[in-house]
Amino acid sequence: MNLKTFFAYAPDDTDDIRLEKITIFLVAASCCVAGTAWTAMYYIIFGFGLVSLLPFAFVVIVGTTIVVCHFTRNHRPLVYVQIICIIYITALIQWSIGSVFDSGFVLVWAFCGPIIALMFFSMKQSIVWLLLYLVNIAITFAFEDFFVTHGHPVSDDARVLFFFMNLSIWSFVVFIFASYFVISAVSERAKADGLLLNILPRKTAQILKSRPGVFAEEYDDASVLFADIVDFTRYSSTVRPDQLVTKLNEIFFCFDELTIRHGLEKIKTIGDAYMVAGGVPEPRPDHSQAIANLALDMLAIIREIKKDSGEGFSLRIGIHIGPVVAGAIGKNKFAYDMWGDTVNVASRMESSGASNTIQVTEAVYQRLRDKYQFSAKGTVDIKGKGQMDTYNLLAPL
Repeated sequence: MNLKTFFAYAPDDTDDIRLEKITIFLVAASCCVAGTAWTAMYYIIFGFGLVSLLPFAFVVIVGTTIVVCHFTRNHRPLVYVQIICIIYITALIQWSIGSVFDSGFVLVWAFCGPIIALMFFSMKQSIVWLLLYLVNIAITFAFEDFFVTHGHPVSDDARVLFFFMNLSIWSFVVFIFASYFVISAVSERAKADGLLLNILPRKTAQILKSRPGVFAEEYDDASVLFADIVDFTRYSSTVRPDQLVTKLNEIFFCFDELTIRHGLEKIKTIGDAYMVAGGVPEPRPDHSQAIANLALDMLAIIREIKKDSGEGFSLRIGIHIGPVVAGAIGKNKFAYDMWGDTVNVASRMESSGASNTIQVTEAVYQRLRDKYQFSAKGTVDIKGKGQMDTYNLLAPL
């Protein structure tokens, strides 16, 4: 049985709402079980009367609310009823028995009310419930003599039993509540860290968490790859938007897996273009070789996708190596990015290349010519750089 669909389930509930529903159900159901035990205990000791009827009333009110909320699929009334009953019915039990000492300080149970409020509401609302709880404590001690006069005589054995039951079980319940907060906090932190690591490299994320603000570093030697899907604009005009996004996601998902496999850093996607870096932000001596292997694998995977889909997909890839500056800038929706002449040249290598080729600069050729096959392309006019000797990366030697 899936607990998240057990109580007040609605098909359009978010995961957070379902967690809230099952949490308040478990809290309310547990308190009803405790209320039943206290009803029996008070009936045995005090007989039939107000003291034994009060915990029974708690069980009836909260139990009825559980049933109503289940069928209305709205858990919020149960939260309010649970808080109100545990704060005020426990206070009435305390005052009916008389002495704080004689009751085993049963009013301590009322502290669960502010804790439940803290679980489901804002801090401001929780403070209101905490103040109401403190008011009941103040009344209890201010009118102690009055309550003792109109209360019940309690034997020494009963006092010991009350203290044991109230403090031990209350401590256990508070421990469960505290565990809920700790587990929730750890879970939310893990979600936040996971989302952050999908945006930023691990090293950069760790630095920004400890030192917020603009962060950038210089790297003397890095590899930069740009890949662009040829004629994707034409393809986008022939399919529905949802098909377009699905196909682009399929291609980029494959690229993401290849990037991770080769230990490289995906920088960003720009429309149907894909940018990867090697040696950034974690330096590695073989970054140029890793990015060359990635480029060859990207061509191979796009050929497989073309074969499976029947679409005429192809890639232009450009690579350059050299110094770069990389980091995270901005205030809202900040992102990790790279700047410098190396980045610009790598982009020009892609845009001036041919379909299904990997165009690289002289620097890449000189670095990798002993490990890979190249074909000389000759001199190419590169915008902003003039004439440059370029090569096409073919395969490993």
